[in-house]
Amino acid sequence: MKKSSLEKTLLSPKSDFVFKLIFGDQRNIDILTAFLQAVLDLPADEYEKLEIVDPHVNRETKDDKLGILDVKIHTKSGKVIDVEIQVEEMSLLRERIVYYAAKMVTEQIGKGDNYDTVKRVISVVITDFVWVADNADYHNRYKLYDARTQSTFTDLLEIHTLELPKLPLKDDRSAAWDWLQFLRTNDKENLTMLAQTSPMLGKAVGVLMELSADERTRLLYESREKARMDNAVRMRDAINKGLTLGKTEGRAEGRAEGRAEGRAEGKMEGIIDVAKRMLSLGLKLEVVANATGLPADEIKKL
Repeated sequence: MKKSSLEKTLLSPKSDFVFKLIFGDQRNIDILTAFLQAVLDLPADEYEKLEIVDPHVNRETKDDKLGILDVKIHTKSGKVIDVEIQVEEMSLLRERIVYYAAKMVTEQIGKGDNYDTVKRVISVVITDFVWVADNADYHNRYKLYDARTQSTFTDLLEIHTLELPKLPLKDDRSAAWDWLQFLRTNDKENLTMLAQTSPMLGKAVGVLMELSADERTRLLYESREKARMDNAVRMRDAINKGLTLGKTEGRAEGRAEGRAEGRAEGKMEGIIDVAKRMLSLGLKLEVVANATGLPADEIKKL
């Protein structure tokens, strides 16, 4: 007998498509508010009036790079918050986040405006891979800060990283853990238990179940997921092809292929270095394998 929509596997809330439907809809502003309160240390009155705004980063000239954020928010006093979720590991992600943050600063200043109009910009980046390999914390907070003098230059720019693979299996008694666990799982039993921890998590679980039961939403989700996975396969194939060419045909193909080999081998060396650092921090084998893409038996040899 064919399963009903409700009996089908729940959609993944860490998909950027589903994430935006849950957290990027003004009708769910109370869900977004509860999530931000769990992650950010802002005065309570900042959350009294949150507004989800156009996610496009303004271009000052026609040649500027177009930026589209996942969820862009203005707080009561005008602070700007950008929430991003990234499932596939990508190169230059740090540079992209800094670029977006800088654009969100400059777009606040119009011709003739004073610099005192600039409001604080906060980026919250959720990744489904280990992004910060030099520590085991799942939540890192970055500001313009001098580590030597322990002096903060300014809090106008702030970046939070939330890494799902680093999330401890047991509840660390924080609201942030609950929300990240919600994003990490699509198991109905786990979600049912999470729904009982707070009213807003309960509402978020309810919204996810409604989206999962909607055939049109499911078709859009599956189409986007297929495109994402196809793109990831193409990227991996390109890297593997580069490695193969470098090892077997580098000299025969000449100097151009030799340069490609060097880049590919350099990338592999970088991945191995990251894996070693993660192991030295005590991260589990499966976490390292998931983050780097290296086979578990190869990681055991490091």
